[in-house]
Amino acid sequence: MATEIRFYLNLSQEQALKYYQGSARFVVVTAENGQRIQFPAEHIRSFIGTSGIQGWFSITFDKNNKLIDIKRI
Repeated sequence: MATEIRFYLNLSQEQALKYYQGSARFVVVTAENGQRIQFPAEHIRSFIGTSGIQGWFSITFDKNNKLIDIKRI
């Protein structure tokens, strides 16, 4: 059974660039339920725009806590 968790991400252009270039390898966020989540930065690269990243996201994990998907909601 998959687990879906929602979180808000607000990264400036400068902050997002660190994730895009690979100097920051992991993203750490606090989910809407208070849970702290860490995942590889490569999963947010497609969401980076000219002003960074802002918005609500949903992350899905499988029963072994392996990341399945991240999507903007």
